[in-house]
Amino acid sequence: MIVQNDYMIDPKLRVLQLVAHHGTVTAAAQALHYTPSAVSHQLRQLATELGVELITQSGRGIRLTAAATTVLRHAEVLSAQAERARAELAAATDEPEGSFTVCGFSTAATHLLPPAAAALRDHYPHLRVRVIEAEPARCFDLLLAGDADLALLIATDDTPPASDTRFDQHPLLDDPLDLVVPEHHHLTHRRTVTLADAADESWILGRPGSTYHHLVRTACMAAGFTPDIAHYADEWETGTALVANNFGIILVPRLARLHHDWPVTRIPLRGEPAPARRILATNRLGSRDRPAIATALDTISRTAGTLLPPPDQG
Repeated sequence: MIVQNDYMIDPKLRVLQLVAHHGTVTAAAQALHYTPSAVSHQLRQLATELGVELITQSGRGIRLTAAATTVLRHAEVLSAQAERARAELAAATDEPEGSFTVCGFSTAATHLLPPAAAALRDHYPHLRVRVIEAEPARCFDLLLAGDADLALLIATDDTPPASDTRFDQHPLLDDPLDLVVPEHHHLTHRRTVTLADAADESWILGRPGSTYHHLVRTACMAAGFTPDIAHYADEWETGTALVANNFGIILVPRLARLHHDWPVTRIPLRGEPAPARRILATNRLGSRDRPAIATALDTISRTAGTLLPPPDQG
């Protein structure tokens, strides 16, 4: 089974790229919405067409061969050139048509993506615009699979480096993390609060494996301590409700709005390290000059510049 997309290159190369990205056939199949057997079939077919071996068994997993590495290097060049061609063709079209998908994590999907989608709808009425809320790792899958054209994500240790030749990455803004504590907490009486001042507190984090969990643990460890995790909550409202009932404290991005009626205090952190999350806009290399991407990036950049409220605005 081969699902054709709007790429100009052999979609079997995209399959190989996803297998290399994830390291397993199963994970690549999930990202592509294929079955594992379909992915294996396409890899065998590509290997036969090229006359080389692409993967070998390594224990219970697989290993890419030297030939596969060579193919991938050229596939990245071909992909970028195909994106440039599509961008040039789109720029020469008076009225872009087809579909355009933007994706991003929850806060971006709330504050940044809707204005961008609205700008695209107004500029290009014949373009079908779709918004997908997704975790950063999933955003990269969507880009690589050709299921999204532009992604907003948070930079973490797992984010591909800026030198990765598959993507263009554009820093948008640094979103400070504020400490949220119960209303009469002892830290609310201090003129200056650092993250290290909260080292002995009970913490509320996102579930292990989530971007928020990784972000908070990394920030705490940079401040010299490992957080004592008392509860897990992925939604800011759930975490803040736990704080309001004296179950612990949380870090909340400045962009996140909190319920005004809860008896909690939002404290901006000072000193070093002052934790923040870096928000990036990412697209496939070579596609940045597409008019739709340029319009979306311009709108997102202007919106980002107006978003951060003072820390006392819940």
